[in-house]
Amino acid sequence: MNQEDTRRCGWCKSDPVYLKYHDEEWGKEVTDDLKMFEFLVLESAQAGLSWITILKRRDAYKEAFADYNAEKVSRMTEQDVERLMQNVGIIRNKKKIWATITNARHFLELQKEFGSFCNYLRTFLPDGKPVINHWKSLSEIPPSTPLSDAISKDMKKRGFKFFGTTICYAHLQAVGYVNDHLEGCPYK
Repeated sequence: MNQEDTRRCGWCKSDPVYLKYHDEEWGKEVTDDLKMFEFLVLESAQAGLSWITILKRRDAYKEAFADYNAEKVSRMTEQDVERLMQNVGIIRNKKKIWATITNARHFLELQKEFGSFCNYLRTFLPDGKPVINHWKSLSEIPPSTPLSDAISKDMKKRGFKFFGTTICYAHLQAVGYVNDHLEGCPYK
């Protein structure tokens, strides 16, 4: 183990998939709605499961959900859901599959209203800029915050599914709208 490994955020040390995700994506600001929708799909699929379970299925989700094209996903039908229920590469939970389709429809509505989903999320951020926290240990990082509470509440009101405050906070971390890399992490 090199010095960089010992300073890296502790949650990602056990698996190469986690390391790559941590080092290259987690906490880095997303400005592209395609990538934003990808994380929305993955985070809502993760509800009740470990993040590594979903990360290892990422390619299957990309294929199953039209390369994360929200427009195409929004037009999926009952036949698509039945087909996806046979796909062993994704989590075969009918409610989560339907939630992805429903969320795609609402995602598109927010794009129309705000110009982009990224713009929508930024309306909740202080001065429209990502929150950069200065945690020293993993135990300090909360599972949710008033920010994730507010966004989750608004998204639920707009019809989004499988996007409670804890999932919302994980989404904000994933897309870099909250940077929770620990102090001293070389990827902060």
